[in-house]
Amino acid sequence: MNNVFLYDHVRTPRGKGRLDGALHTVAPVHLAAAVLRALKARTGLEPEDLEDVGLGVVMPVGEQGADIARAALLAAGYGENVSGYQINRFCTSGLDTLKMGFGLIASGQAEAVIGGGVESMSRVAIGSDGGAAYTDPRLGQQYPYVPNGVCADLMATLDGFSREDLDAYAVESQRRAATAREQGWFDASIVPVRDAFGGLLLQRDEAPRPGISMEDLAKLKPSFASLGEVGFDAIVLRRYPHLEAVRHVHTGGSSSGIVDGACAVLMGSGAYGERRGLRARARIVATATCASEPLLSLGGPIPATDKVLARAGLRIDDIDLFEVNEAFAAVPLRYMRHFGIPRERMNVNGGAIALGHPLGATGAILLGTVLDELERRGLARGLVTLCAAAGQATAVIIERV
Repeated sequence: MNNVFLYDHVRTPRGKGRLDGALHTVAPVHLAAAVLRALKARTGLEPEDLEDVGLGVVMPVGEQGADIARAALLAAGYGENVSGYQINRFCTSGLDTLKMGFGLIASGQAEAVIGGGVESMSRVAIGSDGGAAYTDPRLGQQYPYVPNGVCADLMATLDGFSREDLDAYAVESQRRAATAREQGWFDASIVPVRDAFGGLLLQRDEAPRPGISMEDLAKLKPSFASLGEVGFDAIVLRRYPHLEAVRHVHTGGSSSGIVDGACAVLMGSGAYGERRGLRARARIVATATCASEPLLSLGGPIPATDKVLARAGLRIDDIDLFEVNEAFAAVPLRYMRHFGIPRERMNVNGGAIALGHPLGATGAILLGTVLDELERRGLARGLVTLCAAAGQATAVIIERV
């Protein structure tokens, strides 16, 4: 296989995903166009070099439908001859575009590709796409749908994580994100978002809540208890009859934030970089995708990590930094416990609990985050993984050049 290198990445700041959020007035196609335009300007890439461009979009309907990647390329000035596609594997979608690009370049079918994602959660709400996983009664008889929040509480119950454990993790995520934002550790990769007249809308991540405390979080009510009461707890307990009950311990403070955002990553072969005078920042070592039990839908990062480590011929101790998406606090807590990873190597600049989770973009954002931090610390390898609904997960290992 050919080596596959990461040359650059950019993202928007993440805006609160509600009507008064800073990015609500920006259509998702223009969020995506902004990062594509910035990536082109930063690297000097020539559109004719690109074999394909992929964007993850988890709600690919309405403004985010109709192959938004192709529309964003046209809006960003890439000309008429660059193809684009959008994919949806729930929360892993942005990382999956990089996995797909890796395959094209490694197999010699492409010299350069762009991966990334976009999600405007203030404009296209979660669940807008419907689908059999949620609505088909025949499928539900075999594999009943359970909301991810209830699954997160199930995971916390199975693993014995208390409300205090989750809140403590969330407070630390907020602290780390606030430090990174104040120290400017994200700045080099952020593209400020402007309106149609050039006015600045957002320059820094909008969601973090610096200074939040355990006392603040203790005031929040569990977010998913009511869903459990309408029948989802009963479904879960049929699968796990040894449990007396599902303890609903996640709140809005220990769950990922709803935000708007976009990102783009330039990948290419070594020959491409030499020809265009670009410095490779990292090499993609291995990728893996797996599926596991749909009812425990957030458990995939552990088997995905086992798979990608085996494929790379590495051990967990060979990885310097981890980015495990903070969909809910129980996910990284379970991951750290399983692999014996100290908190000092996990989500070191905070995660989606503090910064937000723009569904289709998060995976690619996390890859850029770990790359920047590996460079800042002078470390070698990073691993990124995300859980996705229905028990799926993707993992990618990178190594600095």
